[in-house]
Amino acid sequence: MAHYKGAASEAGRAMHLMKKREKAQQEIELRKKKIEEDLKIENIENKFATHYDAVEQQLKSSTIGLVTLDEMKAKQEHIVREREKKLAQKKAEKEKERQKEIEAKQAQKNKQKRQIQALSFDFNEDEEEDCEEEEEDKIETSWQDQSEVVSKKIKKNPDVDTSFLPDREREEADLKLREELRLEWVMTQASLKDEPITVTFSYWDGSGHRRNVTLKKGNSIYQFLQRCLDTLRPEFSELKTVSADQLMYVKEDLILPHHYTFYDFIVTKARGKSGPLFQFDASDDIRLVNDATQEKQDSHAGKVLLRSWYERNKHIFPASRWEPYDPTKTYSKYTVKGK
Repeated sequence: MAHYKGAASEAGRAMHLMKKREKAQQEIELRKKKIEEDLKIENIENKFATHYDAVEQQLKSSTIGLVTLDEMKAKQEHIVREREKKLAQKKAEKEKERQKEIEAKQAQKNKQKRQIQALSFDFNEDEEEDCEEEEEDKIETSWQDQSEVVSKKIKKNPDVDTSFLPDREREEADLKLREELRLEWVMTQASLKDEPITVTFSYWDGSGHRRNVTLKKGNSIYQFLQRCLDTLRPEFSELKTVSADQLMYVKEDLILPHHYTFYDFIVTKARGKSGPLFQFDASDDIRLVNDATQEKQDSHAGKVLLRSWYERNKHIFPASRWEPYDPTKTYSKYTVKGK
């Protein structure tokens, strides 16, 4: 055998292939030996042994001596008919036995079903009775005697509170009522927001220029400032190129954000540092000190001014008092001086 010279990995691979070939050769030799054993004479005789048919064997045993061809055919037909008849009888017997087994199983199931129904609480349900044996009748009669002691039907107790139990009809009614109330509330809010309101304001450029505009309660501060611009532009030239984003609205010393609506302040009864935020008319009664818990109808006119003016003068009174609106902050006293 030639030896392979080369890398260690290649040598190992070559050895593996050689072992694989030797194993395959051994398997071929074993197969050859097995084929040779199968080809021997006695094995062939065993493989081709005579097969005896039941009809042919019976025909041979019943035929004695010389018979004509017609007699032979008649006997063969008779034997075939007899054998077919026997096979049919055996088949019928097996089918009959199988049918009996099925009926016995069905009868057992019906018996168990009747016993279970006798234990059930639904006494008004009609029971399908198909009793063929006296024992089943006795069992059914005994169960019926026992069931007569129990009441015919279990009913609900009307005195028990079942409001905590799930009830589809009640839940649907609750949902319907909630939806109706929600729609009613939305319509009410929409009608309130459509109500007109007159807002008194003062354009502030160091001195006040009082004006009035009428709009809806649902309008935002930004929409209000736009209306103010439309009113003030003919009189003040510095406002001709100004947009509502460059204006501020100061009410009761609080700078109100543009996205709030007048309805938001009205419905929450919001208060400022020097008066209520939900009153938008003006009063000449300027209070030096007052109790915020005691509601008053008088309020100060809100100031509309340029944001640039506020940036230049926010260190000077009254701009020094102004601060951004915070809905979480409360004021216990109304004041018009100091911080």
